[in-house]
Amino acid sequence: MKTENPGVQFVAITAENAGQRIDNFLRTQLKGVPKSMIYRILRKGEVRVNKGRVKPEYKLEAGDEVRIPPVRVAEREDQAVSPKLEKVAALADAILYEDDHLLVLNKPAGTAVHGGSGLSFGVIEGLRALRPEARFLELVHRLDRDTSGILLVAKKRSALRALHEQLREKGMQKDYLALVRGDWPSHLKVVQAPLLKNILQSGERVVRVSAEGKPSETRFKVEERFGWATLVKASPVTGRTHQIRVHTLHGGHPIAFDDRYGDREFDSQLASTGLARLFLHAAALTFTHPGTGETLRMEAPLDGALKQCLTRLRQQTKK
Repeated sequence: MKTENPGVQFVAITAENAGQRIDNFLRTQLKGVPKSMIYRILRKGEVRVNKGRVKPEYKLEAGDEVRIPPVRVAEREDQAVSPKLEKVAALADAILYEDDHLLVLNKPAGTAVHGGSGLSFGVIEGLRALRPEARFLELVHRLDRDTSGILLVAKKRSALRALHEQLREKGMQKDYLALVRGDWPSHLKVVQAPLLKNILQSGERVVRVSAEGKPSETRFKVEERFGWATLVKASPVTGRTHQIRVHTLHGGHPIAFDDRYGDREFDSQLASTGLARLFLHAAALTFTHPGTGETLRMEAPLDGALKQCLTRLRQQTKK
């Protein structure tokens, strides 16, 4: 390491750090510095790699030279980092893939896709704060606030149009994982039940099966059985609001910890697993890249709470 100017550091990247994102590398070098400040110095170009500006997602290569500016953190500033900024930084860690056309995120459970309805923060607002230089960032599709997993964001209007067309033409394959009540029957591979959306006075959306509703179809496959609960893969053919949640309920097997369509008794049975959130996760997405035309399959790993739940169910099933 050589030093030039008071407080400025120049770090040579070895093979050990090669492949690591610059934002994650800086977090190890600048311990105690708020994530928000790390993204700020990256955005302002105070951090340089080989004398050039880089984006937070830049992956270091062996031989790179990183310029790290002096960072002074007052105790008060460290404590005053707002929850909103912390959420923005967390979104950076959730990015699975990014190029000039699109961004793929493993959305955390509990984060809305956009602000509104009393929420000041959503994924799209967070990404715009994280990528202030991006002229265009728009959601391609949506996920319920309590659902985790793959979320696709377009970075160009042409990409948004192309991806929306794939959705309309059913050229996009979405696969979710859901933990449902009871023993899902192997022969129940498709649920076709029209769905009608009602908006309550509170503004809350409630969906039910109704002959007056829109045609809706979800395909199901059993992934794992636990006797009194089943892990299923759900692949929606149509894209209605709350579709998987209502179709599993219609099939007699509501999803764990679904506060709108679930079963409290089933939820209480799962208490020993530590689960306290909706077990619905957008696990994989297959689509055609709007720029290159190649078929991409993106997979989002389960978060710690869902992994722990499955591990404990497996342990209980073996007993």
